[in-house]
Amino acid sequence: MKTSLSDLLASGQTIIADGGMGTLLFARGLERGSAPELWNVERPDDVRAIHREYIAAGAQIILTNTFGGSRFRLDMHGLGDRTTEFNTAAARLARAEADAVPQAVVVGGSIGPSGQMLAPYGTLDFDEAVNAFCEQALALVDGGVDVLWIETMSDLEEVRAAVEGCRCGAPGFPIVTTLTFDTNGRTMMGVTPETALAALSDFGVLALGGNCGNGPEEIEGVIARMHAANAQVVLVAKANAGLPHMEGDRAVYDATPAVMADYARRVQAQGARIIGACCGSTPEHIRAIAAALGEGKPA
Repeated sequence: MKTSLSDLLASGQTIIADGGMGTLLFARGLERGSAPELWNVERPDDVRAIHREYIAAGAQIILTNTFGGSRFRLDMHGLGDRTTEFNTAAARLARAEADAVPQAVVVGGSIGPSGQMLAPYGTLDFDEAVNAFCEQALALVDGGVDVLWIETMSDLEEVRAAVEGCRCGAPGFPIVTTLTFDTNGRTMMGVTPETALAALSDFGVLALGGNCGNGPEEIEGVIARMHAANAQVVLVAKANAGLPHMEGDRAVYDATPAVMADYARRVQAQGARIIGACCGSTPEHIRAIAAALGEGKPA
């Protein structure tokens, strides 16, 4: 059932977000080093099945298979000229699954980092970044997403470029932003939770917070610090399912569904309103989170 993130937030309840997309794509045979977004057109049934599984587990927000869907990231695979195609297709796949169920499910258009460093630390020009994010956002909105979801960022200037790109492609469209804090409570670029909260609040986003990182404990600390700085902001927590270790050529994460359920309770108490998971997580992790929080009853 189509709804808006604002409507979900107006309920006053904790909202359950989905878990890892890449984790389940790899489990279905995606080869490392290949572009996950290609599956939006070559194996759409698999992508739809992942969305369906997360909704059945209790997710009220599902994110499109477009984390690496900017032209910059797709150019690394020689696929940059298919940016619009992949993003529009991904949005339609998620939209179809959200519309197929009676409960309210929001579709977020995932926008990840460009994979390049902005000047002066790198060679990527700010306006180039804005244009690329604008292209991706426009395709996601055309495909039917409800909110643009900028995630796993570490540089506030790149976040600003992504936000400007979203507003160029879809003026007035709701935006959520999350950074990844994986360096002793800071992002790779040294941004603290308090600095991130102040900057992202100035950008006028609907919700903000942290995702990915080094597992639940780090995200819990980030949310606690952000909530202490401003208790009125809608906070998002999407932690990895612990830390990975390699088994052959496969990354295996160590947090069980029970561990992630405990994380969900703690991070809710620390102020998070939107709670899900990231790398290494599966529908079973989301099912445990939904059950622990008493929201999003599994189908």
